[in-house]
Amino acid sequence: MAVLKMQRLGICAWKKNRKQILELLQRRGVLDIDTDAAEDEVFKKTDTSEARGDFERDIQLIEHALEILQQYVPEQKSLFSSLEGKDQVDLEEYRRIEAARETVLEKARKIEALSRETAEGETEIRKLENEKEALEPWKSLPVPMNFAGTKRTKALIGAFPEMMTSEQLVEKVERCLLPEQDRDGELPGYFAEVVSADSSQSCVFLLVKAEDADRLEEHLRTEGFSRPSRLEDRKPADRQEQLASEIKELDRKREALEKELISFAEYREELKLASDYYRARLEKYEILGNLLQSKKTFLVTGYVPERAAGDLARELSEKFPLALELADPAEEEEPPVLLANRKVPSSFEGVVEAFGLPGKGEIDPTTIMSACYIFLFGLMLSDAAYGFVVFAACLAALLKFPRMQEGMRKSLRMFMYCGISTMFWGVMFGSYFGDVVDVVSRTFFGHQVTIPAVWFVPLNDPMKMLVFSMLFGVIHLFLGLGMKGYMLLRDKKYLDFVCDVLFWYLLLMGLILILLPSGMFESISQMQFNFPPALNLAAKVMAVGGAAGILLMSGRGRKNWFLRVALGAYDLYGVTSWLSDVLSYSRLLALGLATGVIGSVINSMGAMLGGGVVGAIGFTLVFLIGHSINIGINLLGAYVHTNRLQYVEFFGKFYEGGGRPFNPFCIKSNYVEIKEEN
Repeated sequence: MAVLKMQRLGICAWKKNRKQILELLQRRGVLDIDTDAAEDEVFKKTDTSEARGDFERDIQLIEHALEILQQYVPEQKSLFSSLEGKDQVDLEEYRRIEAARETVLEKARKIEALSRETAEGETEIRKLENEKEALEPWKSLPVPMNFAGTKRTKALIGAFPEMMTSEQLVEKVERCLLPEQDRDGELPGYFAEVVSADSSQSCVFLLVKAEDADRLEEHLRTEGFSRPSRLEDRKPADRQEQLASEIKELDRKREALEKELISFAEYREELKLASDYYRARLEKYEILGNLLQSKKTFLVTGYVPERAAGDLARELSEKFPLALELADPAEEEEPPVLLANRKVPSSFEGVVEAFGLPGKGEIDPTTIMSACYIFLFGLMLSDAAYGFVVFAACLAALLKFPRMQEGMRKSLRMFMYCGISTMFWGVMFGSYFGDVVDVVSRTFFGHQVTIPAVWFVPLNDPMKMLVFSMLFGVIHLFLGLGMKGYMLLRDKKYLDFVCDVLFWYLLLMGLILILLPSGMFESISQMQFNFPPALNLAAKVMAVGGAAGILLMSGRGRKNWFLRVALGAYDLYGVTSWLSDVLSYSRLLALGLATGVIGSVINSMGAMLGGGVVGAIGFTLVFLIGHSINIGINLLGAYVHTNRLQYVEFFGKFYEGGGRPFNPFCIKSNYVEIKEEN
């Protein structure tokens, strides 16, 4: 239960050593560098925006190249690749990429160019295919699409937005060219043909006398006739053949481009390393732009954990000529927060960080909170078989993937410990995949076998479970209040301890001792308590004394007694929040029962087919699917509600958070991990 003590480090060194010093600090990753130092007449900050912009563009280029390779040559990853951790490379390989960075960038540019050229080819192919498809209705046309006619005739090539026969087309033409009374006569001087027709359009070819062409076209337009948008100087069938040849040639070029692009897949790891290299350079130049520098020197200040300060100072002093100072932070400073706990509590640091790191003067609650978390999580899930599945899965992953990222490792360890707690409570309550032992023995073996609960079965005695849930809640809340008392005693605020902690203990303990022997509590819990008269009197004295102390002392900072009592009364009203907090622990009962009830229902559904081979197969399928869903849902529920009990009920009694996280200057990579020098 500790927040690492920080020391302030100050460095003044020659600018000629700046690159080496910053790279060493970045590789060690233990210094949180100040970036808000004020300039003066001597020391100024350097504008590194142009260099940072270059690095950002290089990173984007490489990342885009990697995306292109992933599109054409997908990287084969296992189902558990996220647990495997980053690939490790030594410092020599990292420096080799630094020397060959321009070559790597050129490969990324080539990948981008090939991808762009391939995309342009695909666009052109789609364009030609669309044109070829558009010519399909006209392939029977015996003349080019732009055929205008002869010296004395004019051609009308176009389409109607409806299905039409040759007879209907002739009728439309004659309706325009021949008066109604003369339509039975023969009308020479035109040719009409439907080239193709379907439900959406009819493509037609008309050849009429030149003097009739304009009048006919105007008439046909009123009935939906329109010219094609693209006019070719070849017959449609000939143009289709030409398009097919062009598409084939473009396909060949595209395949060649894709083959060349795929050949760059062998440089994928090199590109990843280069991406991380430029990301590290970007981080370094962001820091460099916030350092104070004179003509020949530069300054670095920041916070370093005390346990790493000596080694870092020694290494810097041995390798570089510089002035270095280590000192404890000033009283008014708020150094960054870095938690340090033993192996089990450290697995729960992510839970604390999600709420907020300890603020100045606060203690690290991780150790106490982790014990409560394990206890309550197991009580909510409360099935021994589920607990074993969670424990075994997490342990197997931890052993199988020793280099997984630290955050993932802590999370898996946290669930592993919660799995152990779940196994314990499952044994106490006699729950193994719900009542699967009872159902299987009764259905398939003809006689029922029951594994008895070590304590009791919550499904058979829910009120008893509710009472103990409330009891665990009271203990949890009292522990939070005790943490507040510890911090007050540590800071030698004895009066605050008495007024804000001790009086509340007296009031709450007195009220609990008054409640336990009451008829109301007996009717609810079916439990009877008979206290001796002296204890009953002591309970009343404690409750009255605690209430009086809160009433008179909560507003002790006010000189006006009326205002003091009013503030005390308001604070005393807060006892109702304690009642609501205790009732919140009924979720221990609710989630515990939900796990068992749903598990029992799944087992009953699986046994509906009876015994025999068919019944066994059906039961196995229902068992595997149902319990997989049940463990997933209730595992999530236990996680969410255990977090809520810590954040709202427990932390609400003593903890505010708000500390600034320790953010060291280090190599923040996406793909590889650099092996440190010995």
